Amino acid sequence: MPALDLLAIAARFPALARRTPEGLPIVYADAPGGTQCPQDVIDAMASYLRHSNANVGGAFVTSEETGAVVVEARRAMADFLACDPAEVVFGPNMTTLAFQLSRALARELSPRDTVAVTRLDHDANVAPWATAAEDRGAEVVHVDLDPKDCSLDLGSLDRALEREPKLVAFTLASNAVGSITPAHEVARRARDAGAVVIADAVHFAPHHLIDVDELGVDVLFCSPYKFFGPHAGVMWARRDLLERWTPYKVRPAADVVPGRWEGGTKNHEALAGVTAAVDYLASLGQGETRRRRLEDAFREIAVHEEHLSERFLGGIESLRHVHLYGATTASATERTPTFALRVEGRTPREVTALLGRAGVFAWDGNYYALSLMESLGLEESGGAVRIGFCHYHSAEQVDRVLHLLADLEE
Repeated sequence: MPALDLLAIAARFPALARRTPEGLPIVYADAPGGTQCPQDVIDAMASYLRHSNANVGGAFVTSEETGAVVVEARRAMADFLACDPAEVVFGPNMTTLAFQLSRALARELSPRDTVAVTRLDHDANVAPWATAAEDRGAEVVHVDLDPKDCSLDLGSLDRALEREPKLVAFTLASNAVGSITPAHEVARRARDAGAVVIADAVHFAPHHLIDVDELGVDVLFCSPYKFFGPHAGVMWARRDLLERWTPYKVRPAADVVPGRWEGGTKNHEALAGVTAAVDYLASLGQGETRRRRLEDAFREIAVHEEHLSERFLGGIESLRHVHLYGATTASATERTPTFALRVEGRTPREVTALLGRAGVFAWDGNYYALSLMESLGLEESGGAVRIGFCHYHSAEQVDRVLHLLADLEE
């Protein structure tokens, strides 16, 4: 197994000490829906509320401290994304930020235009752009997935790009089946077609470090509660675009980036937690700067999570009553340790209820990846069971999940 010290990591997460009434440790296999928080994040949020709770812009110390919290959160996310802090926009969640941006982008659409979205995505990276197109009479084109391994169909992408869409939205990794898309290639083809390129990194961010310039996208979303932080949303966009596009906002608000995109009062305690979450991840690595430490940490995380995927996929192979959807490769460059499955003779909700009673928390349904579940023919029968791991999970926890799935054979 890789160099991550799992005992030391687990000790930093209070939730991981929770037990079932029978004394068994909880396995939080619902990580794709939201990870647990380390004590560092909890302390940072509580400390802010205890000592510095105020709004920004006042001529007194707690307001100044709150301003510093916002500045430091931007710096932390800038290190996390390898970008300018002025390109970091905060909001309550990705969905809200995407709809806010889509309202502004709708101003640039006409009935002659098209926008392209994929059937692999969470609906938060579909509905905002499709709604904007529909409001302006533009056409929505869908990029298909290959149902054999739930990968993005690049041939379908090319056909969509022949329509010269104004906007192409795609995911870096599927929150439902774990497929990692060839992001550089998708972005390059979309840029060559003249499109604004929007990436959903919400599921990708807990597993791989992001460099927005290297990706070649124009806009990217992620959510700190998926990478060990509080419930919040982050939008990155190229500064020239944030300055060119016009947001809907109140008149007294400053018209400078990135604040012009942040309507209303920010969740300051959450921003304190965002910084702490990034610093927690950086603490798992070594290096002279926060970005270097993050790079080192995510290399170790990728190795560890590939081992978890190998173990889970190897165990699933012998379970004839379990059907897995998506790639069967364990490579960390091709998938995250997130798995969608069905158990013969049982509905997804029945399976997750049984797992939950045994202390394994997993999800069922479509997880808002509606188009994917429709493409796989699963939506009308309850979607699928989603089991997801992250760096704080152990091989023993993977085995426990496999044993419980094995016991579900009728």
